[in-house]
Amino acid sequence: MENFSLILAIVVVTALAFDFTNGFHDTANAMATTISTGALKPKVAVAMSAALNLVGAFLSVEVANTISKGLVDEHGIRPEVIFAALVGAILWNLVTWLVGLPSSSSHALMGGLIGATVASAGLGAVHGDVLVTKVLLPAVAAPVVAGAASMLATRFSYGIGGKAEGEATRKGYRAGQIASAGLVSLAHGTNDAQKTMGIITLALIAGGAISPGSNPPVWVILSAGLAIALGTYIGGWRIIRTMGTGLTELEPRQGFAAQTSAATAILASSHLGFSLSTTHVVSGSVMGAGLGRKGGVVRWSTATRMAVAWVLTLPAAALVGAGAESVTDLGDWGTAAVAVFLVAASAAIWKYSRREVVDHTNVVAEPTEPAGVVTTAIAAVTPPPAGTISEGLTATIASPAAAEPAPQAAPPAATV
Repeated sequence: MENFSLILAIVVVTALAFDFTNGFHDTANAMATTISTGALKPKVAVAMSAALNLVGAFLSVEVANTISKGLVDEHGIRPEVIFAALVGAILWNLVTWLVGLPSSSSHALMGGLIGATVASAGLGAVHGDVLVTKVLLPAVAAPVVAGAASMLATRFSYGIGGKAEGEATRKGYRAGQIASAGLVSLAHGTNDAQKTMGIITLALIAGGAISPGSNPPVWVILSAGLAIALGTYIGGWRIIRTMGTGLTELEPRQGFAAQTSAATAILASSHLGFSLSTTHVVSGSVMGAGLGRKGGVVRWSTATRMAVAWVLTLPAAALVGAGAESVTDLGDWGTAAVAVFLVAASAAIWKYSRREVVDHTNVVAEPTEPAGVVTTAIAAVTPPPAGTISEGLTATIASPAAAEPAPQAAPPAATV
């Protein structure tokens, strides 16, 4: 560690700051449905998720190796490039958190890294095959596969237990939902915490602190796990509200199906080294669970906004990362200017968020998001309760005698 320079220390601190934003940005992935259905109190839910994220960080390093060894050419990458990449990722995380959109922190990080690398070393420094097979294809397939699995699981659940209602059944599904939420948190730690491990390891290689091809050191694994756990405990309440009640309304058995499907997909991807977006997986699962229940609807206006954010994440973070790299390339004062800009922009976003505070006390309030055209149309054709129909018929149907039309009076004579 004799080559641990000041710029390398700045990169490590910035990477842990990104990991912190990743934590509160993605808390909703594990706990939004658990909170919205009442299975756990909000503060208990985020504390449980934080602890399991920390545990999950120690279970695997496959995703970390994908980022540190596979996505870009580690030879010739300077620590300033990593710093610029993190600037793009952090700012995108904060902007989407401010507007309550569950976008992908993973894609923000990789977008920033790609943009900064291209600005520094050209397109040839990005491994296109890894980008396509381990980032882009999973990004498209993940929400579709998870959504389909969740929809089938929900329909199966209602099919075999459609007549089993009551408080005992609801408690059983709530217990299952708590267990599946814990599994999602554990899976999130194995996938998302590793991305920061990978980026710090890449910075250490670029700075000459460790040799190329090295696995993440233990202190990197521990610090990344602690940072994401702390961010998770803070709670990204704005995104929890969107994921829990803004996208669809779930019953406990739907939440159980959604979280179980998501956890399975995330754990499988971590084992294979896919840098999967947990946000994409969980969002797809929630929508699938919403569609799996008879009469359930998805607020497609919210889903459309989320999809737009997903499409913009990689290019937007890449653009900011490339711009930051162009400034840091000017020397130490350029790096200092980018650091000042990052701190000032983050502070401005936080201050703006205080205009409308969302926390554990109001996270399950009714969403202000409009229902959208599809949901409004479905609600418009929903029949009223049976009692209302019978009362209306009793009050308005006349007797047979009264139903006979009265003789019409002759029209008045026209006047000239």
